[in-house]
Amino acid sequence: MAIQRMDNVGIVVEDLDAAIAFFVELGMELEGRAEIEGLVADRCTGLDGVRCDIAMVRTPDGHSRLELARYRSPAAISAGPHNILGTHRVMFAVDDLEDTVARLRPHGAELVGEIARFEDSYLLCYVRGPEGVIVGLAEQLG
Repeated sequence: MAIQRMDNVGIVVEDLDAAIAFFVELGMELEGRAEIEGLVADRCTGLDGVRCDIAMVRTPDGHSRLELARYRSPAAISAGPHNILGTHRVMFAVDDLEDTVARLRPHGAELVGEIARFEDSYLLCYVRGPEGVIVGLAEQLG
């Protein structure tokens, strides 16, 4: 038995509305919102008293999704710097990297380094988005 697909990537945020706005501006579509709580949530997270608001956003092709979660209880904790074990970034392919960065700036995006060219293949960069989430952007050249 093999896996069928990767269903989603989960990101914990403090300001759910700002995170939704950021990823919608990036080009994702809001699929839905829900409130999560109860015994099943407690059991699968290993936490007690989970009360969480979530939003699911998906890529325009419908194949990839992010689950954005705001914990009302227990309180979320800071994950630390970019190189903490277990986290790195989420990468998206975009049509126009410079335009995408410009559109995301009003939503709090800041370049982590700079826009870099990889040979004649890609323009690449990382931006720090909502709650410090690092988002990679790649524009295929040619």
